Amino acid sequence: MLRRMIFPLFLGVAGCAVLIGLGIWQVSRMYEKRAQLEAMTAGISEPAVPVPANLQPEKDRFRPVTATGRFTGETLYVLSGKPMIGAGVQVISVLQMADGRRLLVDRGFLPDDEKHKDLLVTDVTVQGNLMWPRDSNAYTPPPDAKTGLWFARDAQAMAAALHTEPTFIVARTTTGDGIEAMPVDTSSIPNDHWGYAITWFSLAAVWAVMTAALVWRIRRRTV
Repeated sequence: MLRRMIFPLFLGVAGCAVLIGLGIWQVSRMYEKRAQLEAMTAGISEPAVPVPANLQPEKDRFRPVTATGRFTGETLYVLSGKPMIGAGVQVISVLQMADGRRLLVDRGFLPDDEKHKDLLVTDVTVQGNLMWPRDSNAYTPPPDAKTGLWFARDAQAMAAALHTEPTFIVARTTTGDGIEAMPVDTSSIPNDHWGYAITWFSLAAVWAVMTAALVWRIRRRTV
């Protein structure tokens, strides 16, 4: 009888261990995400300062800044969309400051039917937050050679294309030309890991009950 129970018990224990491990990992991720969101909120709420001369991505990420200069007319468009509006683009423009520094500015969203309009604003003071985004991954296609449309923000790649510092200022207020600012905030970043953890722990409990039921049935048949 014991020999017949060994394999079901092994599967039961192994399955529970894997499912509980996944639940514990989700709890760990929940606390990590919470810490990231708290750091992001703290960074966003700091007083705005002129763009520092020496930037440190880890230290200065999300730092509120102001920058005065002019848009050079060099612009990239990133495929985007907004609820209740639909498809469109995020407008990434080059801001050249008085000292010659060239930074990337994420000016915000334009609906699809407006993405070909001329951008006329030049002299501007941008208020926003510093970022070094790399939204692309191994599955993100390269920019469309025909339309020039990008499919994700990538600070390093966009800086290389436009000959700027690999630093974004994500505008918090409008920069004109009818572009809707998409400021940095935490409202669109979910932290659903507790729900995922409960799911894994529940599956572990179900697996344990099923294993116990199977072992009980084997025991009854061999009595």
